[in-house]
Amino acid sequence: MSRKPKKGYFVKGQFVAEGSELDLELKRELKGGLEISRGDLKRESTELQALGEQLMDLRAGLFTALPLSDKLVEAIKDAKHITNFEGKRRQMQFVGKLMRQLDADTLQAVREALDVQRHGSAKEAGALHEAELWRDRLVAGDEALGEWLNLYPDTDAQQLRALVRQARKDAKPEKPGEALRHGRAYRDIFQLVKEHMAHG
Repeated sequence: MSRKPKKGYFVKGQFVAEGSELDLELKRELKGGLEISRGDLKRESTELQALGEQLMDLRAGLFTALPLSDKLVEAIKDAKHITNFEGKRRQMQFVGKLMRQLDADTLQAVREALDVQRHGSAKEAGALHEAELWRDRLVAGDEALGEWLNLYPDTDAQQLRALVRQARKDAKPEKPGEALRHGRAYRDIFQLVKEHMAHG
């Protein structure tokens, strides 16, 4: 299904086919302002190439869901394997050129997929940070245990108490002045907290 893409350009994310009504209208408007138009096209081109570069790091699940042409998918896969700087630069220009042929809906889907990946990972990082704070509070003092059990009553309280006791024991330095040590119980508390938070 490789239709020959129409020649044209993008203006504010919208594809304008050469010779179309819109193209002629824009050209009439831009008489005398061609410098601006070239600058806009250059910016648009740079932005689309940057989007193409970001697609290289997109998770497989999100990438395969995008309605991209086989040619673009292949170009992005090839770019991942090129290690030579100049070769990679040329390949990314090619990716940019193919990106310029995408319609506005596909470009929107690309931006949304990249957004999901960015914010998904920010959300995950926040959850990990919160689990770390809980773990440290549980090890530091007994009042946190009561708070935790109120929030997550289905926690195995006996198991958690035993882990906290063990983590405190492990953390005591062998000699005064030595740094705190963290043993397995400390890591186990983190896993337990993380799992309950994910399901709670």
